[in-house]
Amino acid sequence: MKKIFAIVLALAMILSCAACGGSSKAKDDLLEEIKAQGYIELCTEPYFAPFEFVDPSKTGDDQYVGVDIEIAKYIAEKIGVELRIVPLDFTAVLAGIADGKYDIAISAIAYSPSRAEAMRLSNVYKPNSGGYGFLTRTEDVDKYSSVEDLKDAVVITQSGSVQESLYNQNVKACKEFKLVANMTDGYLAVAEGKADVCICSTESAQLYAEANGGLAIPDFRFEVDPNMNGTVVAMPLKGSDSLLEVVNEAIAELNAQGKIDQWNEEYTAYAAELGIS
Repeated sequence: MKKIFAIVLALAMILSCAACGGSSKAKDDLLEEIKAQGYIELCTEPYFAPFEFVDPSKTGDDQYVGVDIEIAKYIAEKIGVELRIVPLDFTAVLAGIADGKYDIAISAIAYSPSRAEAMRLSNVYKPNSGGYGFLTRTEDVDKYSSVEDLKDAVVITQSGSVQESLYNQNVKACKEFKLVANMTDGYLAVAEGKADVCICSTESAQLYAEANGGLAIPDFRFEVDPNMNGTVVAMPLKGSDSLLEVVNEAIAELNAQGKIDQWNEEYTAYAAELGIS
């Protein structure tokens, strides 16, 4: 009888716990979890001015500045929580969001179909009006006007980026293909003669070329899905429906106020003052 009573009691406890777990929305609603914990955790790669970069005169989370950081602050304030920033390399940013390790990623992330399958993506908050193309040295600007021209070139781009996928989809042959952790390293490799062409977002690359000299953007552009010509906010797939609504509301509000374009101008100048491109 004692054994029977123990089994019945154990079953009752299991059913009771299951019922309690089923009534809790926090485990399935990321926005409610964020509110309950009192902070939202942003992961970003802080080496892509003017979107995100480091001000060496500051410390802690204050050292991370840029357009994307301002957007993250606005979202945190809209939710009513603290913003905490986790700096990572770009591939870790994407993996961390896909795995649900972080609440949100804002890191000049471009839309792609594969990313849309692995994570929740917001509406575009800043169009990439320049498209995707090449950065090369000024003397070679007329040398690379198509993907076929890359056959004898050392080509470089950022690991895990849309630009890497464009290389894989479009470039049939090149002398050597290199991957780096961030786009700035790719630009620098071209400037220093360690690579001939960097596959890039031409809008960002143009800022670097203007700030540093000796570099230019050929006329060539990759043909891409129009959705890919813009940056988005990324969230984990699970439980992020309500968070996505808040993020899209924030994007609409900021664009209506002209804030994102304003921040883009301000942080482009800010980065130039710090000697960051």
